Amino acid sequence: MSEIITEPEQGPGNEARRRWMAVLARASRAELEAEWSDLPRPPSYEWLRRPEVGLVMVRGRAGGTGQAFNLGEMAVTRCALRLADAAFGAVATGHAYVKGRDRRHAELAAAFDALLQTPDGRGPAQEAVRRLADRRAAEREQRSRKANATRVEFFTMVRGENPR
Repeated sequence: MSEIITEPEQGPGNEARRRWMAVLARASRAELEAEWSDLPRPPSYEWLRRPEVGLVMVRGRAGGTGQAFNLGEMAVTRCALRLADAAFGAVATGHAYVKGRDRRHAELAAAFDALLQTPDGRGPAQEAVRRLADRRAAEREQRSRKANATRVEFFTMVRGENPR
C-alpha cells in the first residue's frame, strides 16, 4: 500500500492527498487516536473552523447507471485547522469531512492532513497513514476470503433427450 502516500503535488489533481484523506476519513477514531499518540512530537494547531456537524444529501443511481435519485440524508462532521507549530517547517492547513457526528475524528483527520503537507512532519505522518491503509487492506482481504469460502457456483446440465 505504499502508493497511498507520496509527495504532495500542487494543483487540483492532487491524487496523493485524495488517497490519504480517504484513509483518514475511513479510519476509526480509536485508530487515529493511537497513531496520533505514537507521533514523536504531535504539533499544536489553531482552529480555522471548529468541528461542526451537518447533514448532506446522499444520491444514488438505480443499477449504477440509471437516473440519479435522492437516497436520504447523512450526518457529516467537518473542520479546518492550521498548524501553529513553526518547528514543522511550513504553515499548513488541514481539512476534514468525516461521516457521523464524531468531532474528535474530524479534528484528528484534519491535523494529520496538515501534518502530511509539511516537510518535517510528513515522514511520521506518512508511516501512520500507511499503517492505517495496510490495516484496512488486510481487513478487506479477510472479508473477501471469507465471502469466497461460501461462494456457490451453479451450472446447468443438458440432458441428451432435450432438443436444442
